[in-house]
Amino acid sequence: MIIGKDIIEQNNKSEVENFNSDYAYLSDKLTKSGANVSEIVNKIADFQVAIPSWALGAGGTRFGRFSYGGEPSSLEQKLDDVGLIHALTHSAGAISLHIPWDIPSDVAAIKEKAASHGLIFDAMNSNTFQDQPNAKQSYKFGSLNAVNEDARAYAVEHNKEVIRIGKELDSKSLTVWLADGASFPGQLNFQTALSKTEQSLKEIYAGMPEDWKLFIEYKPYEPNFYSTTIQDWGTSFMLANACGDRAYTLVDLGHHLPNSNIEQIVATLMYKGKLGGFHFNDSKYGDDDLTVGSIKPYALFLIFNELVYGIENNPQNPYPAWMIDASHNIKDPLEDLIQSLEAILIAYAQALLVDQKALKDAQLNNDVVRAQEILQNAYRTDVRPLLKAARLQTGAALDPIAAYRNLKVRETLISERGLNVKATGL
Repeated sequence: MIIGKDIIEQNNKSEVENFNSDYAYLSDKLTKSGANVSEIVNKIADFQVAIPSWALGAGGTRFGRFSYGGEPSSLEQKLDDVGLIHALTHSAGAISLHIPWDIPSDVAAIKEKAASHGLIFDAMNSNTFQDQPNAKQSYKFGSLNAVNEDARAYAVEHNKEVIRIGKELDSKSLTVWLADGASFPGQLNFQTALSKTEQSLKEIYAGMPEDWKLFIEYKPYEPNFYSTTIQDWGTSFMLANACGDRAYTLVDLGHHLPNSNIEQIVATLMYKGKLGGFHFNDSKYGDDDLTVGSIKPYALFLIFNELVYGIENNPQNPYPAWMIDASHNIKDPLEDLIQSLEAILIAYAQALLVDQKALKDAQLNNDVVRAQEILQNAYRTDVRPLLKAARLQTGAALDPIAAYRNLKVRETLISERGLNVKATGL
């Protein structure tokens, strides 16, 4: 299914009148407060978030998975689905591949299809957290930290193979997430595990092209519940420093213990020039992988306030790679991803409204009430007309979810692909 600009323009007609009045009111209000509205709209229009290839089918839990119908059963169909999201939002201009779930059989054809949808290939993702069919080594007791040197070498080589595939696709980065850890005390030696992991990451880093970045992800628990080898941002930061200047920490919103101050983590990493990537989702209890902004929208705004400040004030930090990393257990996956994009852009737009000079003055004068008011005034602003202005500017749908349903996208995908299909890699 392809959604052309003419179809979107036709669908927008019923929304334009209400948009014009809402935007005029908000624009006038913000301009009077000193905001550069056109600059904010341009920044929203330019903001792009990668869609991971594994997020286009129904997710699941350890107890079950419920298919949604019309799921993509090939990499080509996954690109088509990201193309649909991008056509409706113009905010999803990249796809992040997971290897070996999505190895291209014809690189030239895959690149051509991606280009036809206006997509580029974002970070490549390796998989050493599960054994593949006919694998020569097992990761049951670890991969990059394995005491079995053959298993460790096998995991390192897999990451190098992912780099080789990524080079062909013009990707420029590799994300490494490890399930390595222990389920029981005494199962492994913490220092040996960390040493092996550092050694492995250095070997992988040495195999990257000079213009590539290495993103090191962390997670406090799961699938191992006693310990994980890269359990927090400090360990990731330490390993990134050990690897070199082009190695960075990757922050996943769900990979923190309850009540962690993620915005402070973000600020610290950007200050040190080591925030490389960011995975968006939301959580209530742990790594729930829920729709972005569905549980803690204010926390998301506070995180974006630090991201916006860091982008402006920390030239030592590269522009972060953005990606959604969510699981769609009971929602249409594409609708869920569109909802996440909306939440991300709302938080970004709200953060752009923060008067950083006034906030700095309040901080210097220890005016805590004023500082809180500055943040909350920005957060309480309904910025959705700004998002719609950006979409209208780029030719996207004013209301992507409504357009998705009006155009019967899921029904069309089911008609084209069938009801009882399962996305690859899930």
